[in-house]
Amino acid sequence: MSEQLLPIFHHAYRGLRPGAPVPELKVQFYAFASLNNTIRMREGRLHVRVSDLLQGAPQDVVEALAHILLAKMYRKPIQREFSLRYRRYTASRHVIEKAHLIRQIRGRKRMQTPQGRTYNLEAIFDDLNVRFFHGLLARPQMSWSQSPARNRLGHYDPAHNAIVISRAFDHPHVPQSVLEYIVYHEMLHLKHPVKLRGSRRCVHSAEFQAEEKLFPAAAEAKKFLLHL
Repeated sequence: MSEQLLPIFHHAYRGLRPGAPVPELKVQFYAFASLNNTIRMREGRLHVRVSDLLQGAPQDVVEALAHILLAKMYRKPIQREFSLRYRRYTASRHVIEKAHLIRQIRGRKRMQTPQGRTYNLEAIFDDLNVRFFHGLLARPQMSWSQSPARNRLGHYDPAHNAIVISRAFDHPHVPQSVLEYIVYHEMLHLKHPVKLRGSRRCVHSAEFQAEEKLFPAAAEAKKFLLHL
């Protein structure tokens, strides 16, 4: 148990539930693969795991996290000042870089082949790179997802430098222009990394959105995706 965490969570509990007895608390740093924090009630004891990425964080940041976790546990409103304080710290450049490094070291990403039954993702990337990016983007790992998920079309993972596309689009009935649009979108994430605006992360910047509109078949692709 991390002794320095216990009084912080005890104090946060008193602030949220002043009239309730404090349950037994077990609070510890834990080596998650990313910036995760968990809280669970088991047999009358609160078990809290705080990402070891927060070791060395300022005390007021840990106090903010304690408030957030306990408020969620007991369905209390999260005070805005605590939310902003925690988001501002975890969105800072040094924490993001540290989190990416930890994901590379601890995280497991099971990559599949870029060659599908119908489409080759590396060939799609290389063609789009020449057509829209002057061939200047370094190709990351390209992979089809393990399952044909429809709730997540694709994603770019900066920690593993990989673009993963849902296997649902590796099918003859999917027009190539639709797959190209999905890959193009993820390539824009490669070109336009997440930016910070105060304490908020800007995933789709104005530059990102303007460039996305340059894809010729964007409207047709979006129409096709709406009817999946």
